[in-house]
Amino acid sequence: MEIIDGPKKRLTRSNNKMIAGVIAGLAEYFSIDPSLLRVIYVVVSVLSAGFPGLLIYLICWIFIPQQN
Repeated sequence: MEIIDGPKKRLTRSNNKMIAGVIAGLAEYFSIDPSLLRVIYVVVSVLSAGFPGLLIYLICWIFIPQQN
């Protein structure tokens, strides 16, 4: 049985950005609408105790490379 590899996806920050392109990059990687993912991210962050979403966003901003 032969496995055919398609083009490899790479997680990068998107140029379609509101702040740093982290959420848009995740949306492109998972083939989701960026606006929908932004809304989900904000709702989950607000409903979480202590807003850990901001810290997670900052860490992703540092470690996810910018799109070429």
